[in-house]
Amino acid sequence: MDTKRDIETRADIQQAVELFYEKVKADEHLGIIFNEIVNMHWDTHIPLIVDFWETIVLDNPVYQKNAMEKHFHLNQIYPLKKLHFDAWLKHFHEAFDACFEGPKTTLAKKRADSIAAIMQFKMEERTNAQK
Repeated sequence: MDTKRDIETRADIQQAVELFYEKVKADEHLGIIFNEIVNMHWDTHIPLIVDFWETIVLDNPVYQKNAMEKHFHLNQIYPLKKLHFDAWLKHFHEAFDACFEGPKTTLAKKRADSIAAIMQFKMEERTNAQK
């Protein structure tokens, strides 16, 4: 039985992030957002997201942007609902679990859970305030 190693490098994070986005692009609820609504530029998006997770998981502060800002804008165009956050988390956990295991992998998944919960709350709060 092969045991997986934990996340150690930026390349490790990139591997999991790329697998994650392959799942997202094919998802019935998320694919439309990335493939049609946003028309994502993957060559710039992937390195930016890898920066984000490298900052969180490896404690290397390479991400300097406001992650919430883009999502608030998206939410105005295409309201994000619980099913979107649930699908995002499912794919995130699956991708990271497929590649790695250990404390840093667990940290990534816990942080993803927290980020999704906060983001969902803030999106719903803003949507309700605009009604």
